[in-house]
Amino acid sequence: MANYRKLIEKIIEDPRYQENIEYGEPRPGHPEGKLKYHIAELEENLEALKARGISEEGYWKLKFMIHVHDTFKKEAVPGVRILGPLSHASLAKEYASQFVDDLDLLNMIQFHDENFALWKQYHATGSYDVPRFTKLLETIQNWNLFLMFLIIDGSTKGKERASLRWFMEEVRKYQETVVDESWILG
Repeated sequence: MANYRKLIEKIIEDPRYQENIEYGEPRPGHPEGKLKYHIAELEENLEALKARGISEEGYWKLKFMIHVHDTFKKEAVPGVRILGPLSHASLAKEYASQFVDDLDLLNMIQFHDENFALWKQYHATGSYDVPRFTKLLETIQNWNLFLMFLIIDGSTKGKERASLRWFMEEVRKYQETVVDESWILG
């Protein structure tokens, strides 16, 4: 296993990271504004979930994702699809790959907003892109870890929990998970 604690220390010392976490203005879904405040809120959520049975390895992987997943919004092209090379998720995955070679973790970083995109489709039309969801089901291997991250990221002041509950129910139809709706914070 990679030493995620040391990797996070390296990331935090990186001038590119330090510059990028200063980015952001209050907006829907992110009333906290700057990314550094979002990271701080997610770290609080991680600590709140720690008592739910997160392994030591899982804890550090989640913390790694917290520090990387949105860090490249400043450098991203607005409106680019999740898989577009200039999306914040693709840039974050590329950056994270300099530190780890865990493909599942890298895929979690890439697809950390996929749940919300699918929910928006469902909420607007009553249906969603099933092949896109199926691809996600096939891509992510550790669904417990991924759902924990989605809870950490989706249980913030500016985000409604309905999208998380809906997505967890959809996943539960196809994947066995330990994580359930009771883990949702707030």
